[in-house]
Amino acid sequence: MNEVPLKNYYWRPLYRFGVKWYHIPMNQKENKWSKFFYSKWFIIFVLAAILFACFTYARSYFQDYQIRQQIEQLKSEAAALESKKIQTMEIMKYVKSPEFVEEKARMEFNMIKPGEQTAVILKSNTATSFGDGQRETTVVESKYFSNLIKWWNLFTKK
Repeated sequence: MNEVPLKNYYWRPLYRFGVKWYHIPMNQKENKWSKFFYSKWFIIFVLAAILFACFTYARSYFQDYQIRQQIEQLKSEAAALESKKIQTMEIMKYVKSPEFVEEKARMEFNMIKPGEQTAVILKSNTATSFGDGQRETTVVESKYFSNLIKWWNLFTKK
């Protein structure tokens, strides 16, 4: 076999047709590319690119997660506001009804319907209540006392 100088050959095993071959000639251009792809700097660059891609994917996934959480929160707020709107509409409907107007007229303005009779119950200075073991209580009319005297009586009299 004719020996070729080693600088033109790249020493590596190659299997073809079940036979192990050595001394496969390679041209200088392939040798430079293989040196480049197996170099330490190329591997560091590829690992840095992979780490950068993983980091950007994780960041975008986290942002997507936060956006989904905000969407869920806004949906729940929208549902709460919708129920509040429905309640407000029901209250407004009641306020516009004749029953509400009648109730307010009776309570605030002491109005009555035609044909109705009213009964006025006057307060007396003393009132007694009888019940199951309750004692007799005295109600003092205090509408003629000043506010200062009412406070004084509240804290000093028992």
